[in-house]
Amino acid sequence: MSQSIRPVLRTLRGQPASDGAGVKLTRVIGSPQLPDLDPFLMLDEFGTDRPEDYLAGFPEHPHRGFETVTYMLDGRMRHRDNHGNQGVLVPGSVQWMTAGRGIVHSEMPEQEEGRMRGFQLWVNLPARDKMTAPKYQEYGPDRFPEVDAAPGVRAKVIAGEVAGVRGPIEQPATQPTYLDLHLGAGDRYQHALPAGHTAFAYVYEGSARLGDGQAAATVQARELAVLGEGDVVQVEGREAGTRLILVAGQPLREPVARYGPFVMNTQAELRQAFEDYQAGRF
Repeated sequence: MSQSIRPVLRTLRGQPASDGAGVKLTRVIGSPQLPDLDPFLMLDEFGTDRPEDYLAGFPEHPHRGFETVTYMLDGRMRHRDNHGNQGVLVPGSVQWMTAGRGIVHSEMPEQEEGRMRGFQLWVNLPARDKMTAPKYQEYGPDRFPEVDAAPGVRAKVIAGEVAGVRGPIEQPATQPTYLDLHLGAGDRYQHALPAGHTAFAYVYEGSARLGDGQAAATVQARELAVLGEGDVVQVEGREAGTRLILVAGQPLREPVARYGPFVMNTQAELRQAFEDYQAGRF
């Protein structure tokens, strides 16, 4: 039986934005053109050689009710939280932070010059998990397997599985897939995803063809492709040195009440989050 290839439903380009104390970035999910993509709430790409664009960093700020996923490509970022945890994210490392019932943390550059580059993805939590204890899945670059996924195609497996090799990140609620794919011109790869999972691809270097036939699209650097239903994602490199992230997860299909760094299910829960934060209960 032939497998159906996921179509490209739409493509969009990230929009310039700033966050923290003025860090310049590109917002891809979480803007008016794509407010969310259940279970994904936000995707930012940050990348600059200009220290003035990143030195101010992300001073102390709270989170409740979802997860933040930071994937560093270049540079070093130190994180601290109000529970005594701290560490440095280096190139190739990933921090998957479950904010749960509440955490206050900061992310500040551990460098004064050079390139700072990476992604931050926000992933929603189901109602049953929003008030769990905060926790981290944080790993250095040596913990993420790299697999020859197809001729000319290299896959770094952050979450999910490629060729029988699993990434270290686990999250039963959304069963995420997070792959960093490297491929050249004409190199093709098909990746199977569970039925019903929301999926997108974001090209950050080069260009790639996603989908097949009439339902395909060529996606340029700094563009995102929203993928429809099907058995497999098909990607073909359009130029040498193409790099993209392929991300998927089980949608939650729950009400979303969201304000800034708090993501709950009801307005009453949002008000409680503000009260708890202001009272120092995070």
